[in-house]
Amino acid sequence: MGGSKLKKKITITAVGVMLLFSTLLTAVFAQTNGSTGKKVHNHDEAFKLGVEVLLEENLDLLEGKNVGLITNPTGVTQDLNSIVDVLYNHPDVNLVSLYGPEHGIRGSAQAGAGVDFYIDPITGLPVFSLYGDTKKPTPEMLEGVDVLLFDIQDVGTRFYTYIYTMALAMEAAAENDIEFVVLDRPNPIGGNKVEGPVLNPDYASFVGKYPIPIRHGMTVGELAKLFNNEYDIGADLTVVEMNGWERSMYYDDTPLEWVLPSPNMPTLDTATVYPGAAWIEGTNVSEGRGTTRPFELIGAPYINSPELVSELSALDLPGVLFRAASFTPLYSKYAGELVHGLQIHVTDRENYEPIKTGLAIVKTIHDLYPDDFEFRAENSNGVSFFDLLVGNGWIRDMINEGASMEEIVGNWQGDLEEFKELRRDYLLYKTSATEIKTLVVHLEEEGVIEADTARALKMHLTAVIRYEEEGLANKVVKHMKGFNVLLKHQEEQGMIPEKAYKHLKADTNALIAQWQ
Repeated sequence: MGGSKLKKKITITAVGVMLLFSTLLTAVFAQTNGSTGKKVHNHDEAFKLGVEVLLEENLDLLEGKNVGLITNPTGVTQDLNSIVDVLYNHPDVNLVSLYGPEHGIRGSAQAGAGVDFYIDPITGLPVFSLYGDTKKPTPEMLEGVDVLLFDIQDVGTRFYTYIYTMALAMEAAAENDIEFVVLDRPNPIGGNKVEGPVLNPDYASFVGKYPIPIRHGMTVGELAKLFNNEYDIGADLTVVEMNGWERSMYYDDTPLEWVLPSPNMPTLDTATVYPGAAWIEGTNVSEGRGTTRPFELIGAPYINSPELVSELSALDLPGVLFRAASFTPLYSKYAGELVHGLQIHVTDRENYEPIKTGLAIVKTIHDLYPDDFEFRAENSNGVSFFDLLVGNGWIRDMINEGASMEEIVGNWQGDLEEFKELRRDYLLYKTSATEIKTLVVHLEEEGVIEADTARALKMHLTAVIRYEEEGLANKVVKHMKGFNVLLKHQEEQGMIPEKAYKHLKADTNALIAQWQ
């Protein structure tokens, strides 16, 4: 990959984990919060965003260069200071231009609204729009720029457009011999789960440019590496990694405050349901835009709320409950009109499957109200916006033909498994059986678990370490699932404390997710 002489990666090594573990033993172990499965972590001083690592350790990437910055309101430090202001006021940084994605630098534009060129009133810098007629920076926009920075919070879903703003800017940087630096941020819905259909390239658009699944389980930095290598962008790319982020973390497992990535992404709850609930955007059902609960509220004038909730509840989907709800959107579909439907309530996000849930909602409304429900109109090529969202035309066809949920889900599994194998090569934040074994050793040394208990765990992990070295994915997964069973048995027998069990289980599940 280009820019290797400049790249400085920040990673947590096994040694680093050992140094931090004494603190984890007393303060940072996850605690379960009721039935929701959400974990509460103390703020870990070791956690740093890519922008913070850049400023503290990698400033040489910018020194003596003219810097262009692609960002929006989410480009802030942990103290909520805008990266625009931080870089503009930094004595060693020459920030010369700003670039805004959909919704703009200040987040003031609604979905789909173009943003014109303007001068930022605070810094006096030119702000070029990367949404509307020009989604890819032109040579004129990049004149005099030596390095482009990208610092925007993604939401972990394929059809969220910021990752394609990044990809197109990488293309422009490659074409104009400009270095490209991605300042990494968390995937707010975690980095373990990968779900849904992989995009068919024939359905590529600005809501899906590359063949990745709807829930990709990657950070923007990891996606940048994948896009750059697999799709021949060829940018001189540097990813400044976070410090202290683990794949099992949701956004509220970090010290970070939620800053709206876009006007209709007000909370982490929104981001959690979005991978499936956004399918509703491709239909004549309201996805809750124009309410305070977009994507959680779903409805249309023709829906019978109790009937819909009864049908969906009978499916017994994991980690979710449905409540009959009526609402009046202030704008977007059915603006000013009372509609009826439901609210999605995620009760256990660890088991919740947003994409299957979204499919279930669309299919159930389609089946209950065939005379009223509609997918959005096809374009001249016979493609509906629904097809662009899901990344193919066959899901719409199968729903119309009365196929079962199992048949539809089964039809995307093959491509999904192939992507998971590809994805593994681009993960920056990994765990390993060696690191888990290191934690077990430290737990034993601290007297948290007895020697016999530790011995059984270490023996199991020693075998997995060998399978990892040989690249035997099936054996890694099989034996780590067995390790999970062993952990559970030890916890039930009082051989391992609950907090230590939960921490080791989280690491185990992260390792399984890497190799599945």
